[in-house]
Amino acid sequence: MRLTQIVLIGSLAAAASPALAQDRPVLIPTRDVSVTYRISTQPPADMRMSWLVAEQKLRVDMPGGIGWSLVDQRTQKMTMVMEQQRMVMEMPTQPGAGGVNLPTQPPDTARFTRGGTATVAGVGCTIWNYEDTATGGKGESCLTADGVMLRSTGTHGGQTGTLEATQVAYGPQDPARFQVPTGYQSMQMPGQPPAAKPPGAAGRPAR
Repeated sequence: MRLTQIVLIGSLAAAASPALAQDRPVLIPTRDVSVTYRISTQPPADMRMSWLVAEQKLRVDMPGGIGWSLVDQRTQKMTMVMEQQRMVMEMPTQPGAGGVNLPTQPPDTARFTRGGTATVAGVGCTIWNYEDTATGGKGESCLTADGVMLRSTGTHGGQTGTLEATQVAYGPQDPARFQVPTGYQSMQMPGQPPAAKPPGAAGRPAR
């Protein structure tokens, strides 16, 4: 799961970071779409990303049915949902706190350079080279004119991952698939400090 997370986080950061220069790609899809990607894990695995544009949400279905993640652009939150365990885990978004940059909240130091063009999964795209001198992240992404990432190779945390679209399906998405399930247990991300207790909670005698 670790490598899958690196591929997802690193490639999305490479594909969705704003440039300081005037010349930059459209970074988020402008219409509903669902894309199946092949990830460079060993063995290779498939992952699906779906965008519900009206609600500014991205759903990522992870390989092997291990769960899915929801990115809410409005609230700038990423939540992981583990269906089998009936658990949800909110991912921190501050890199300094051990979290990750959301695709919709990348570092301001990122820069893009336009390259050539390519065709991936039967859809045309423009190649953009990405570099962030502050974090050392870099990569290359191929994005459509309406903001769909079709291929991305990125380095994040010293590891390199690649994903490439194998199927692109434009069309309305079901809003119900973009809701975090209710009634699931909330799980804390490993390595994060426990939630603060309300004042006066410590030492209160049990009833």
